[in-house]
Amino acid sequence: MLTAAYLLAWLRALAFTQVVEAPIYRRALGVGWPRALLPSFVTHPFVWFAFPQLTRLGLSYAAWVAAAEVTVWLVEAGLLVRLARAPWSRALLASLAGNGASFLLGLAANELFGGI
Repeated sequence: MLTAAYLLAWLRALAFTQVVEAPIYRRALGVGWPRALLPSFVTHPFVWFAFPQLTRLGLSYAAWVAAAEVTVWLVEAGLLVRLARAPWSRALLASLAGNGASFLLGLAANELFGGI
């Protein structure tokens, strides 16, 4: 069930993700802010609202998080190929760096501060 608290948590997580990932995309691919922000704006809602539904199919939390992270890595790389006109190899590395950083820093923030 969607609650105001869940939506607020999503907005905080989206802002956190953007603060981490967008500068990485700007630096790695030389794009402006709109192109650096767009990949996460596209994928983040799916991670928060669609992927958790996979638990209804019997997937564990760890399994759907892994599926979400791999999907986001590849989808954002594809978006970066289009947005930055970057070669796939470079877009895959940038997406891995951005998503890896936001995932790991998010885990650290949750552990250290109880949330983002």
